[in-house]
Amino acid sequence: MSTSQHAERRFRPFRWLIPPLLIIVWLGIGGWTGALSGKLSEVIDSGAASYLPSGAESMQVLEINKRFGEAEALPAVIVYTKDQTLGVADKAAIDRDMADVARLLGDQLAQDPIGPIPSDDGRAAQVIVPFAGTDGEKLTPYVQELRDLINPSGDLDVQVAGPAGVQADIQDALGAIDLMLLLVTAGVILLILVLVYRSPLLPFLVLAVAGTALTATQGVIYLLAKQDVISLGSEVQGILNVLVLGAGTDYALLLIARYREELRRHLNRFDAMRAALKGAVGAIVASAGTVILGLLCLLASDLGMNSQLGPAGALGIGMALVAMLTLMPAVLVLLGRAAFWPRRPRYGSELAERAGLWARVAGLVGRRPRLIWIGCAVVLAALSMGVLRLDAEGLSTTDMIVADNVESKVGQRVLADHYPAGAGNPVLVITQADALPSVLTAIGGVSNVESAVPYVDPAMVPAPPADPPQTPLSPMIVDDLVRVDVTLSVSPDSRDAIQTVRELRETLADVPAAEAMVGGLTAIRLDFEDTARADRMVIPIVIVVVFFVLAVLLRALVAPLLLMLTVVLSFLAAIGVSALVFQELLGFPGVDSTFPLHAFVFLVALGVDYNIFLMTRVREEAAHRTLRDATLVGLTVTGGVITSAGVVLAATFAALAVIPLVLMIELAFTVAFGVLLDTLLVRSLLVPALSVDFGRAMWWPSSLSKRRTLPANVPGQVATSPEVTGEREMLETRK
Repeated sequence: MSTSQHAERRFRPFRWLIPPLLIIVWLGIGGWTGALSGKLSEVIDSGAASYLPSGAESMQVLEINKRFGEAEALPAVIVYTKDQTLGVADKAAIDRDMADVARLLGDQLAQDPIGPIPSDDGRAAQVIVPFAGTDGEKLTPYVQELRDLINPSGDLDVQVAGPAGVQADIQDALGAIDLMLLLVTAGVILLILVLVYRSPLLPFLVLAVAGTALTATQGVIYLLAKQDVISLGSEVQGILNVLVLGAGTDYALLLIARYREELRRHLNRFDAMRAALKGAVGAIVASAGTVILGLLCLLASDLGMNSQLGPAGALGIGMALVAMLTLMPAVLVLLGRAAFWPRRPRYGSELAERAGLWARVAGLVGRRPRLIWIGCAVVLAALSMGVLRLDAEGLSTTDMIVADNVESKVGQRVLADHYPAGAGNPVLVITQADALPSVLTAIGGVSNVESAVPYVDPAMVPAPPADPPQTPLSPMIVDDLVRVDVTLSVSPDSRDAIQTVRELRETLADVPAAEAMVGGLTAIRLDFEDTARADRMVIPIVIVVVFFVLAVLLRALVAPLLLMLTVVLSFLAAIGVSALVFQELLGFPGVDSTFPLHAFVFLVALGVDYNIFLMTRVREEAAHRTLRDATLVGLTVTGGVITSAGVVLAATFAALAVIPLVLMIELAFTVAFGVLLDTLLVRSLLVPALSVDFGRAMWWPSSLSKRRTLPANVPGQVATSPEVTGEREMLETRK
C-alpha cells in the first residue's frame, strides 16, 4: 500500500467528524441568537423624524422648539361627531374621556390634552392628545390604550386620528403581520422546493438552514442595535426577513444542484461535495459579495431608512452565505444520496437536463443569437416606456395605508369635513423676534394658509372658564427668537401641504433679517421626500461597484459592461410595467419616494446574481470547449437551477404583499416581476445570445478573447447536448 493511500486512510475518519461538529456549532449559534432575535422589536425605531439627518431644517426646528418649553410630541386627535348638534350629555362624555386620558396616560404625554375644540357646525369636537416623542413604534401601544379608554355614548361616533393615530395603524400593519409574513414566505419556499426536488426531506433541510441564518442575523442585529452600532426600523425588518430567506434559498439551490451533479460523477459523497464546492463556491461568493457591496452602498445615503437597510441587509446576506457554505454542506454530506430520496442521483448516470427544455433553448440561442438578443432588447425597451408614467414624488402617510376603513383614515376624513384640515398639527416657523411683523405678512401671502398665530407662553394664558384677555398677549421670546404656529387649510400630510411648506421656506428666505426656519410634521415629511430623492445619487455608485465586481470575477471588461446594460434595461422595464400596474390597475396615487432606490438596489444586485451563475459556468466550460459551446452548455446545465432560484426569490419577495402598506405591495410586485424578467428573459435568452454573437470580443481583454483555436479536450469533460454538439461539429468542419 502506497504512502498516499496510508495518508488517505489515516485522515479519512476526520472527514466524518467535521460535519457533525459544524452542525453542533450552528445549533449552538441558533439557540443563542434565537433568544435574542425575539427581543429585536425592543430596539426598533420608526417614523420619518428618526430617519432624517440632524442637519435637516425640520430637525433644527425640532431642537430649537425645545427652548420654548415644549417637548417633542406626536399628536393624536380624537374626533367626536354626531348627525346633529352636540348636546350637554355629549360634551359631558367628552370631558370624562379627557379626564381619563389625563389620569391614565399622563406619563406618556408631552402636555395635558387640548380641547375639546368644537367645529363651526356644532356637530363635531376634537381633542388633541400630544404624546411625548416621535417614534411611532414606541407610541403605538399608547395609542391603542387611548382607543380603549374612549367610551362613546349614544349616537356619538369617535375615531382616533392625527399623526399618532396614522403611525399607530402603520405600525400595527407592520407588526401584526410579521409572523404571517414569515409563515407565508416559508410556505411559498417550501412549495416551490417540493416541486423542484420532489423530495419530502430536502425542502425542509433548505428551509431549516435558511431559517437558522435568519435567526442568527436577527440576534446579531439586536446585539449591535443594543450597543447603538447600527439601527433598524420596522419597515426595514420585513424586507430583511424576506431578503435573507430568499437569498439563502438561492445559494442552497445552486450548491445542491452542483452536489447532485457531482454525485453522478463521484462514488464518494465527500469527493462529490468537495467538487461541488470547488465548482459552485466562486459563483455563490461572488453573487453574495455583489449583493453585500450593493447594499453597503446605501451607507452613502443621508436617509436613515436607507442607511439602516445597508448594513442590516449586508449582514443578513453574509450570514446566509456562511450558513449555506458550512451548515448546508455538513447536512448534505451526512445524508448523502438519501437527501434526494426518492430521486437519488446514481453514480455514473447522466443528467436528464442534457436533452430537456434547456438543451432546446440552448439550441435556439445557438441558431439565431443576433435575432434573439435584438428582439429581447426591443421588448425590454418597450416595457421601459412606462417609466414616463411613474410618479415618485412620495405618498402621504395616510395614503400609505391600503385599506379605507382603518380608523385613522376614517378619522382624517371626518376631521377634513368639519375643521380646517391642518388644525391640531400646525407648521412651526422659528424666526428672529424683530422680524415678526414682516414674517406674519409674508406668511399671510402664501396659499393654503388658514391662520398664523405667534406662540404665547402657556403660563400667561388664562385657564377656562376665565374670560379671554382684552388685549392680545405678547409672543414668547427665547434667545431673541419667536415661534409662529401656522394652520393650513389642507391635510398636513398631503402633497398640497408639503408644497405649501416649500413655498413658505422660499417666501421667508426673502424676508430681511428674519433667518426663518420652517418645521413641524409636514416639514419633516418634506425633508424626508427631499432627502430620499437626493439619495438616488447612490444608484450610479451601485452601478460602478457591481461593474467592478463583475470585471474582477470575469477578468474582462466587455462582458461586465454588457451584463450591466442588460440588468439596467431589465430594471427600467420592471419599473415601467410597475408604474402602469400601480397607477392604472391598482389606483395608487404614486410610489413612495424611497421606492426607486430600493427597487434598483434589489433588482440590480439580485439580477446580476443570475448572470454571475451563468457566466462563471461559461468560463469554467470554456477551459475545454469553444466559447460558443461553453455558452450553450452553461445555459443548458444551469437553466433549471437558476430558473428555480429565480422563481423562489420572486415568490419570496411577493410575500411582502401580505403587509397592507402601499410601499410593501409596490416593492413586492416590482422585485418579483423584475427577478422573473431577469430569470426568464435576460439570463435565459438575452445574455447567452449576446455571448454567442459577440464571441471572443465578449471576453476582452482576458485570454479567452485571444483564443483562435479549439482547446484540447480533457478527460471527464461534460457531454454536450445534441444541439451543442452539432454547433461544435460545424465549427470544426469550418476550421
